[in-house]
Amino acid sequence: MATEDEGDLSASYQNTLDALSSLITKRGRFASNNQSHRFRLLFHYLKVLELEDAVSQMKIIHVAGTKGKGSTCTFAESILRCYGLRTGLFTSPHLIDVRERFRLNGIEISQEKFVDYFCCCFHKLKEKTSNEVPMPTYFCFLALLAFKIFATEQVDVVILEVGLGGRFDATNVIQKPVVCGISSLGYDHMEILGYTLAEIAAEKAGIFKSGVPAFTVPQPDEAMRVLKEKASKLEVNLQVVEPLDSSQRLGLQGEHQYLNAGLAVALCSTFLKEIGIEDKNGLNQTNGLPEKFISGLSNAYLMGRAMVVPDSELPEEIVYYLDGAHSPESMEACAIWFSKQIKQNQERNQKRSEQILLFNCMSVRDPSLLLPRLRSKCIDQGVDFKRAVFVPNVSVYNQVGSSSNVDPSAGSLSWQFGLQRLWESLARGEAKSNARSDSNGNGEDKSFVFSSLPLAVDWLRDNARQSKQVRFQVLVTGSLHLVGDLLRLIKK
Repeated sequence: MATEDEGDLSASYQNTLDALSSLITKRGRFASNNQSHRFRLLFHYLKVLELEDAVSQMKIIHVAGTKGKGSTCTFAESILRCYGLRTGLFTSPHLIDVRERFRLNGIEISQEKFVDYFCCCFHKLKEKTSNEVPMPTYFCFLALLAFKIFATEQVDVVILEVGLGGRFDATNVIQKPVVCGISSLGYDHMEILGYTLAEIAAEKAGIFKSGVPAFTVPQPDEAMRVLKEKASKLEVNLQVVEPLDSSQRLGLQGEHQYLNAGLAVALCSTFLKEIGIEDKNGLNQTNGLPEKFISGLSNAYLMGRAMVVPDSELPEEIVYYLDGAHSPESMEACAIWFSKQIKQNQERNQKRSEQILLFNCMSVRDPSLLLPRLRSKCIDQGVDFKRAVFVPNVSVYNQVGSSSNVDPSAGSLSWQFGLQRLWESLARGEAKSNARSDSNGNGEDKSFVFSSLPLAVDWLRDNARQSKQVRFQVLVTGSLHLVGDLLRLIKK
């Protein structure tokens, strides 16, 4: 039974979430024409919150990219914590609770602290609003809140993940980070960042600061050329790092994580040297990484990326494979990870298994670039889906949304039926090219649309109860919000 104090805190926290939700605008992520104006306002907001000096003195690692930036930040935070540094990590989006975005020493901020810091910032900014200076938008406020939290908590290092792009991102209000990183670049958020890799790379390179060292991973030629040009103009020493050796154990699963881990190692190595904590073993010696790096890499943890979670009601019959992939390149990485997990499970488990896809993506993405890559890469790895399930992306299980959670397709299933038609056309095309039915006699795989995620989970459980000899292996992907909704639902 909750105490009176716990009840008061819960009510205060819910009121805080309601206030935060008031900053969400439906046109938020599409309003690219006033990005520059909104970005300039950030400097005013910092002044109102009396954070200018504190932010200028912070020791910051700043990371942008299309995919892998959250994993890179997570690896970096874990490594630096192993050195005894008090860390502040700001990432996005959250899966279940907005407090996931703010981590102190690897632990999300408490409800009590979140409420206190939120109220301090919200009310100060509210007092200074006008027609010319409105309240910050949702993500801008969260970035400001992160600076307030990390300044007051006096962290030794701040690891900042860029939210969107780089040049006009709210995190880019910082003037002098210790080191910058650019993870893998690809096509995403093109309605804001541009429709070519060169345009996208130019936006990401907006986090480069004069004289501040920067690292990136191998990129497509078009993107790399732009990164190098931007770095040269600012006299930035831009270095390209290679993936870590696959013999190194990582806390985050998937082959692509070795690329992100390699970037994190370079960022942390430079950071430690810049602040005067250089490991005596060095990082280029034949004896490998220092122990603290190894420990940090192996203990890193990030919700929603390559997670394997048994169903809470039927753990032996249903296992969920969760990955918030939502770009063409991350779809392929997700497919490879899922396929390897399935093969490993088949070697250990005698029970017959069936693979099921549970999918949705935001309507601003092009599913014809996502589903074919996912399906073909799985088939290349010897894994095929028996059934596919499509659900809406927005559900009541997400505590507080973000601007990216406001989807024009919400409230209608037309988007989901479109995904289903695309999936079935892929299946028919494969059957035609093979000129035969499934070799196991299963015929064309089946697909379904449900009006909500809870209904889809109920359907999975009903089928599992009727098929005791079959284990359902459900890949949940296409959207981090979908992954978050499922985690909240199955853990209730």
